[in-house]
Amino acid sequence: MRSPERGDLLPSIEIEPTEAGEAASVVWLHGLGASGHDFEPIVPLLHLGWARFVLPHAPARPVTINNGVLMPAWYDIEGLGKRGANPQHVAESKQQTEALMARERDRGVPSRRIVLAGFSQGGAIALYTGLRHSHPLGGVLVLSSYEILPESLEEERCAENEATPLLFCHGSDDPMVPVERGQAACEARVAEDRPTEWHEFAMGHEVCLEEIELIARWLRERLPQHG
Repeated sequence: MRSPERGDLLPSIEIEPTEAGEAASVVWLHGLGASGHDFEPIVPLLHLGWARFVLPHAPARPVTINNGVLMPAWYDIEGLGKRGANPQHVAESKQQTEALMARERDRGVPSRRIVLAGFSQGGAIALYTGLRHSHPLGGVLVLSSYEILPESLEEERCAENEATPLLFCHGSDDPMVPVERGQAACEARVAEDRPTEWHEFAMGHEVCLEEIELIARWLRERLPQHG
């Protein structure tokens, strides 16, 4: 069952709970050029039937690094490296993501029962938002991704999420986002003394069954069905 779009929120696929349990939500951001449909087939494999999954679609915008081609993107990528993300687009995507999480709270989901997840460019927004979000989250899941605009974190970090668990997963053979970029983002969180896990898989810029099984276990720990 999918709920209708509401107001001016990002259009999203919404997969409603199929089992009784304490209210929980996962907001999952797709990668560059993809859509909310990208991770829809994975939801049943996570065995989290008591949670609502919100899979938004990023707005279409020209992407400089892809010769200005118009595509779904959370922000324009103007170049490689930490400073390649368009700050205005990043701020807009953070606001749009937070609006989706605010709707989950309005629906009766406690903020600590909301997990923010993302893959690649979506993972960068999930990490950026999660570290700066003013409500405590259940966890932040960062897949095959990297950190953007780290220079703003010291001023914008929120104490509410300093103890929020983070899970980083990355492919050791990723040709799109080198594993070193994911490791650097993870190591920065460890240096900040945040509860952080790193898992590396023998794969490229993708997800694999072993990774999905790990994510499922981690989500059930963060969002138990009861209590």
